[in-house]
Amino acid sequence: MTEAWLSGPVDGVSRELQPAAHALLHARADITSALELVPAGKLWERPGAAPSVGFHVLHACGALDRLLTYARDAQLSDAQRDALRLETQAGPSDYDEAALRALAHARIEDALDQLRNTAPAHLYDHRGVGRKALPSNVAGLVFHAAEHTARHAGQAISTARFFGV
Repeated sequence: MTEAWLSGPVDGVSRELQPAAHALLHARADITSALELVPAGKLWERPGAAPSVGFHVLHACGALDRLLTYARDAQLSDAQRDALRLETQAGPSDYDEAALRALAHARIEDALDQLRNTAPAHLYDHRGVGRKALPSNVAGLVFHAAEHTARHAGQAISTARFFGV
């Protein structure tokens, strides 16, 4: 299987944002693999007190949504704040493997749509992050969102492999 960054341009995404789009596509594939690797009933288990596969996937989805909200120059909604609180408390009764897969695919598709609609001329427009409006810009938020998603996708795979698959 060819990795996303070797598969050519992502349709509709500017050349400046191709690396972020490729990272998101790679993360989607890694999340899919992690969810396939984790044995039934182990999605929310915390081996050696490490975060669960479920946590990594759920957090990747939530953080991606939050970071790209700031990139759009918007503030988090109450629903996004509630979702953030749920990330550390979620378990089998909240999300199963199919629900997490669907959420990850939807969040990454939403992110790719946002990249398609991000004009390169605005990549260095100032954006404030969080209630303190810490300084960033569109490019910084987009690339951090992609990198952060990829990092948690990799951690999900590593945790899934802990179970001996």
